[in-house]
Amino acid sequence: MNIEFIDVVQALIDGVLYGSTYALIGLGFTLIFGAMEKLNMAYAASSIGGAYVGLGVSVLFSLPLFAIFLIGPIGGGLLSFLVYICCFRYLPSNNHLAALMASIGGLFFIDEIISHETDGSPLEFPELGIFSEAYFEIEFSDMFLGFRGDLIFVMFASFLAMLMLMYLLYKTRLGLATRAVSQQPIAAQLCGISVEKTNSLVFVIAGFIGGLAGAMTSASIGLLSPMLILPFTVKGLIVTVIGGLGSIPGAIIAGLMLGGFENVFMALRGVTERDMYVMLLLFVFLIFRPQGLFSNSVNRD
Repeated sequence: MNIEFIDVVQALIDGVLYGSTYALIGLGFTLIFGAMEKLNMAYAASSIGGAYVGLGVSVLFSLPLFAIFLIGPIGGGLLSFLVYICCFRYLPSNNHLAALMASIGGLFFIDEIISHETDGSPLEFPELGIFSEAYFEIEFSDMFLGFRGDLIFVMFASFLAMLMLMYLLYKTRLGLATRAVSQQPIAAQLCGISVEKTNSLVFVIAGFIGGLAGAMTSASIGLLSPMLILPFTVKGLIVTVIGGLGSIPGAIIAGLMLGGFENVFMALRGVTERDMYVMLLLFVFLIFRPQGLFSNSVNRD
């Protein structure tokens, strides 16, 4: 495959812009793991489910495009709350395997509902209006680099959501309660903080972010499909591991890095080999940096 340097740079730019959706999904996994030290395997399914809710309600009531990006996150938050109630709330807090298996069941349950209602077929997702038609070019050292308007919109909206999340976590009482529960749950309870209420709110916030990520991803590719659930789950877990379990900055950086990395290798080696190199990147981190980008240590015992 003959490919020029400018094509690699262009692939890197597009990948980093698209990687902001991976960062959002990674943030959701990270939030839940940071609060409960448990992986919610149904998270990506509830995120895509939220996007379906947003699209369905918007079509049913003939709402404008931007309504999808409001209703989708709300749908994701509601589905994530249901996952918490069904898969985490009433299970023993020290039984991580039970929660993991329950959330895997939740993943398949949501996936089956979506596949049944849509016959497994992808749905056309509305274009982003003027953003889909916009394309910007800049000249750099006798080369022209392009920026797709829809990807710029996706990255802008994603970073806006990240900033709101950071404010919520570090500037509000809810954020203080969340950090207290994640670090010292017993002490937090003694201080009058409800662990169950805080965890449920964390799931809702994570679901809100996931619903937005699902809508953004669908908007950038023009389709909404149940086949997005598995890639979303895998990429979200990879971002969480590479960024460092429980690290918010790590999830953001790892998401952007993963988006750029996979797009470059798709340009170099084709779509059939892309995920192979993504998995190779994960193995490299697991071997040489198992604690991720922003964790100090890992227990190998």
